Amino acid sequence: MRWENLSDGPGNRPDRSPALFDADAVVTRTFDTPEFRGVTFHEVRARSILNRVPGASRMPFEWTVNPYRGCTHACVYCFARKSHGYLDLDTGIGFDTQIVVKVNAPELLRRQLASPRWQGEHIAMGTNVDCYQRAEGRYGLMPGILTALRDRANPFSILTKGTLILRDLDLLQQAAEVTEVGVSVSVGFTDPALWRSIEPGTPAPRRRLDVVRALAERGIGCGVLMAPVVPFLGDRHEQLRDTVRAIAAAGASSVTPLVLHLRPGAREWFTSWLTRHHPQLVPRYERLYAHGAYAPNWYQRGITRQVHQLAEEYGIGPAGPGRPGRTPDHDAPRPSPPTPGATQLSLL
Repeated sequence: MRWENLSDGPGNRPDRSPALFDADAVVTRTFDTPEFRGVTFHEVRARSILNRVPGASRMPFEWTVNPYRGCTHACVYCFARKSHGYLDLDTGIGFDTQIVVKVNAPELLRRQLASPRWQGEHIAMGTNVDCYQRAEGRYGLMPGILTALRDRANPFSILTKGTLILRDLDLLQQAAEVTEVGVSVSVGFTDPALWRSIEPGTPAPRRRLDVVRALAERGIGCGVLMAPVVPFLGDRHEQLRDTVRAIAAAGASSVTPLVLHLRPGAREWFTSWLTRHHPQLVPRYERLYAHGAYAPNWYQRGITRQVHQLAEEYGIGPAGPGRPGRTPDHDAPRPSPPTPGATQLSLL
């Protein structure tokens, strides 16, 4: 396993950037409990926790914090699977069961935020793997991370499928009183059978919508990324309607549809799943994704148009991939406005 060569992604070649942690700092653990059976945790002490997003990225933010690598949500389409290959770990089942935990993330973030070089830029979390996956219930890194951000009044956003975020409602509310806080919950569909098959380690979609409801009750606006919309399995108009109706009923401040995209690493694992569960769809996927990781623009526009029309019908406005939430009166760094259209972002 290449711990000593780990860099922060494909844009940083191992021979040109320092490793994120030392090989001799890794502690491997397993826990004989039902929720973690078959899962191995690699505890590391990271050298840095603030990650700069490559300039060529489509992301509307420049900095991220990722306390975990790998994810027990086990979503078969997860684009972050490829990142496990940088550790010589398997990008299929290994991504779901070999979890890297940056145990010093809270203290490291507090130190980096206090640096004179840090300018208080917006920090996004949950854009690689979910910071509220099941491992967070054992390691409890997010309270320390949120406390550090609150104490520095540093703007941030969170994208999650995890209901564990409800544990930190008080901290989120405190942070929202001093800085810009955005929370988005990912709910691409409400179909129970599709959820169990394609997102087996996540809370049920309806439980995620309970998170939206709870945040709204606390005065923290929460948008929903309707992601992914899965072609031929979750894209019928009645399915889109059911999902948007449920999102509206939960009190979401916005809804943003994102069509499934299949990057290398994720594409192979998803295709394997598709071949086992829906072999008749394989040729249709090969045609739809013949030119790359993204569905054609005409398909994306059709989904976006339907969802926006439904959102208007149910009383919630469409939104770009911004950061819904409460914004204090003082000047805080704000994201650039999203480009209009049906561009597929690489959040999920």
